[in-house]
Amino acid sequence: MSKAKDASLQDRVIIVTGGARGLGREMALELLELGAKVIVTGATESESLNETIAIGTRLAGAGRVAGIAADVSNFQACEGVLKFALEKFGALHVLVNNAGQGMRLISETFNTKPVPFWEINPDHWRSIIGTNVNGVFNMSRACVPNMLAQGFGKVINISTSDPTMVRKGYSPYGPSKAALEAMSRVWSQDLEGTGVDVNVYLPGGAADTDLLPPSENKRGADGNLLPAAIMRRGIGWLCSNESNGHTGGRYIARLWDETLPVAQGAGIASTPGHFLAA
Repeated sequence: MSKAKDASLQDRVIIVTGGARGLGREMALELLELGAKVIVTGATESESLNETIAIGTRLAGAGRVAGIAADVSNFQACEGVLKFALEKFGALHVLVNNAGQGMRLISETFNTKPVPFWEINPDHWRSIIGTNVNGVFNMSRACVPNMLAQGFGKVINISTSDPTMVRKGYSPYGPSKAALEAMSRVWSQDLEGTGVDVNVYLPGGAADTDLLPPSENKRGADGNLLPAAIMRRGIGWLCSNESNGHTGGRYIARLWDETLPVAQGAGIASTPGHFLAA
């Protein structure tokens, strides 16, 4: 059954970083189904990136999805993504900052044998912060001036659940997402009145992606595992005109009731943001 399409999403140009697989792929494909044009990035050229583009092309038709390899920790690469989007589709309306590195870089057993911060390889720490914090800044720094010039845009930053941010042995991944949420709250205030909204979106628990080590009984720390496709629930609303003016928010996909009108579902999925201004 075809999805109901929001008129404001037709031909809306959206960048989804880290869209080669996992949460990013699901959001990119959902947006294509809803009528958007999508640029998908991956850190490197890969079969996964090519596969996502192939699936998207079959789903939405030729010329509506494109991929580019870009390391978001490199600002020049991020500028290249914007240039690619403008050359390919002539505009940019929404940036979904999904690219991220997880704890498997620190240890393949991080979820069963926590690694104390003083044993972490500094290069691995630097790499995760470089992607999860600096990468979000780099992509936003590259894209937001274009949004400001047109008086419209949306930045959607993909985060994690509260317990993960402060869980034992989850440095630097957890703290990197705490930083992302603080950044998002600050940026929404910086951009107040400009027509550019900034919001946080997260699954609401561990999701079935490559951030978790492969296992016959793959589960998050709470014993549960959400499907990556759960991120399809709210991404359309967050990218559409229905969410215009909703900024500085934090939305949890797990709480999004798809049986309700989308705006009502968004209200239920909204939770108080961290680091609220006094």
